[in-house]
Amino acid sequence: QVQFVESGGGLVQPGGSLRLSCAASGNILRIYAMSWYRQAPGKQRELVATILSGGSANYKESKYADSVKGRFTIYRDNAKNTVSLQMNSLKPEDTAVYYCNMRGRAVGTDFNSWGQGTQVTVSS
Repeated sequence: QVQFVESGGGLVQPGGSLRLSCAASGNILRIYAMSWYRQAPGKQRELVATILSGGSANYKESKYADSVKGRFTIYRDNAKNTVSLQMNSLKPEDTAVYYCNMRGRAVGTDFNSWGQGTQVTVSS
């Protein structure tokens, strides 16, 4: 069973920064993709950023939603099974619950699992 611990949400003023982190634990053999999603009140959950792992230990490909390009950066630490999201120049429309998601292979099973979510509120 793969479990996550998310941290880093909170209240920040427009233009400010926050860093979210998500650490996975369990019998993990490999994580193919690490992602952050968000869901604002009354809206569907949307993909914010994804970082993929290829065959090479140094291969990392990241993709971002158009609304966050140039402001958010996703990082992964394969050794620690951790993904982080650095959010700069935050806007009120970034207010949402942010969820980490990881897809990979654990002992005896594939997994596609979600964190519990962390609230990010951007307001003056």
